[in-house]
Amino acid sequence: MTLVPLRRPGARPASATRAFLPTTREEMRARGWDELDVLIVTGDAYVDHPAFGPVLIARFLEGRGYRVGVIAQPNWQTPEDVSRMGRPRLFVGVSAGNLDSMLNKLTAQKKVRSADQYSPGGRTNCRPNRASIVYSNLCRQAFPGLPIVLGGIEASLRRIAHYDYWSDSVRRSILLDSKADLLVFGMGERAAWEIAKRLDAGEPLKGLWDIRGTAHVKNRPEEWQPLLADASRFITDRKLLPLPAYDDVLADRRKFADMSRLFQLETNPHNGRPMLQRHGDQAVFFNSPALPLAEADMDGLYDLPFVRAPHPSYGAERIPAFETVKHSIVTMRGCFGGCTFCSITEHEGRVIQSRSADSVLREVRQLSRMEGFSGTITDVGGPTANMYKMHCKDEKIERACRRLSCVHPGVCENLVTDHEPLIDLLRRVREQKGIKKTFIASGVRYDLAERSPEFIRELAAHHTGGQLSVAPEHNSPEVLKRMKKPGIQSYERFATAFCKASDELGREQYLVPYFITGHPGSTMKDTIELAQYLKRNGMRPRQVQDFIPTPMAVATTMYHTGFDPLTMEPVPVARELRDKRRMKALILWWDEAQWPLAREALIDAGRRDLIGLKPSCLIPPEHAGRSAGRFGGGRPASRTGNRERSRDRR
Repeated sequence: MTLVPLRRPGARPASATRAFLPTTREEMRARGWDELDVLIVTGDAYVDHPAFGPVLIARFLEGRGYRVGVIAQPNWQTPEDVSRMGRPRLFVGVSAGNLDSMLNKLTAQKKVRSADQYSPGGRTNCRPNRASIVYSNLCRQAFPGLPIVLGGIEASLRRIAHYDYWSDSVRRSILLDSKADLLVFGMGERAAWEIAKRLDAGEPLKGLWDIRGTAHVKNRPEEWQPLLADASRFITDRKLLPLPAYDDVLADRRKFADMSRLFQLETNPHNGRPMLQRHGDQAVFFNSPALPLAEADMDGLYDLPFVRAPHPSYGAERIPAFETVKHSIVTMRGCFGGCTFCSITEHEGRVIQSRSADSVLREVRQLSRMEGFSGTITDVGGPTANMYKMHCKDEKIERACRRLSCVHPGVCENLVTDHEPLIDLLRRVREQKGIKKTFIASGVRYDLAERSPEFIRELAAHHTGGQLSVAPEHNSPEVLKRMKKPGIQSYERFATAFCKASDELGREQYLVPYFITGHPGSTMKDTIELAQYLKRNGMRPRQVQDFIPTPMAVATTMYHTGFDPLTMEPVPVARELRDKRRMKALILWWDEAQWPLAREALIDAGRRDLIGLKPSCLIPPEHAGRSAGRFGGGRPASRTGNRERSRDRR
């Protein structure tokens, strides 16, 4: 097992790190500090960039006058490493990093990943399993009596009783297992600042139990039983929502599904109620979600003095995740799509929070002056690039709405889908001195994009680097309904419009469609039909994701319980790893390495008619030899992924 401390022999002296937040006593002294106010412990390497959540919180607090230090990927076998800068005055914040630590380590097939994108050199074993729990326990040993605040996506998505795919079990709220004092869920700027302010003012921990976007444990029945009694008195407008207890959801999958449905209905920050969930004699109390940030707040975040580089102690070793984002610009956060397999809404919220164009342009100018910048911005976007500045047309409607998706089963009539603010922003970015190319690499919601022919033309003309990634995910109406994704016809309309625009511009460009296999609701029959659809349309996908049940997602509830929690309808689920591999093999119908598994799947499904050399067949016979070398027609798949040429879509 390799343990990677932040500083190593040969690291640059403290004077070269003054622009970074301190990570050692030497770096503290270089700033003239003898004590920290807040310590942030993270499972990621220390990259001083706004795309790294724990660092964003650290910079945010520093910008409000607090002395903040960062300890990245500490040695988890002893508390000495986390205490190397001494005991902070107010609290220690703990995060597993930008990803859930189990998702970061294991694939959908429960195999160890070959690289950790958030560690130096992509090395694995730089953080423990269930890092939030391990780091919290280390900090408890290192700093007895100091408030421990748990945050980040791992904590956020495991805040209630949840199904854990990697252990195939229902686990308690991570707040109980970590023994932290507070859990910050969602995007934590507001909560972190309020915690710091109120602790600084001398308030006791119990005084902080009313902060939005936080959860805490009530350890004795007398602390939580009166709350349940009060809640039961309200019929139509309860002040508190009791979730099904942990013991109940552990024993009864229908109650687990009911818990998931109730939780989803409370995610609107404007009307989401406080919740409480019993865990034996204890209970976890969840305040209402934090309110979204206004535009000025978003601007302030990205105006913070990020170095936009890894800490110098890593030397020439690269952090793969940083290499992906270092020349990208975030314009917004949140997502109102409500896709059931995705947890963005549960973490970032369903209200779109956008930066002003002026704020984005300031960052573009800063980026253009940085060493190594070649003039290409690799991405201008966020979770969904073309949701920038989109909002509900009426604030009163938005505050009362309990709809889980603004775009499913159709685009809400109250949603303002105007792409003009994004088009104007992109034009202004292109005009900046030193900018040669500006791409959109983050998601594009095609059911929104097809409403704006002008946006599609701009996308084709200026913001596609030869390939554009989109995510139809499947072609089956039933499967797409379970995903809360638009019908395949919406993708086809967008593809036609994009390819037509590319042709008119004389540009040879490709769509790279993403698909998911093994999603709840998808049977082997559905997967075979998807493979046939792909072959008929000359599509050879490389971007195929084997469905991973991540904590708290609606689709994860379907996977665990066999029920759609929003309708309580039974849902077919592929749970055997071999079945999941066979489904993926069918979608990769053109790949010779996948043919044995695909044949096996077709034979078991009673579809031997699809094994052969006829144009209608999916897979050649086992002993076809070299005669199957060009099976399926068309040119071989590109190394860069499936490519759907514009002239093929006419």
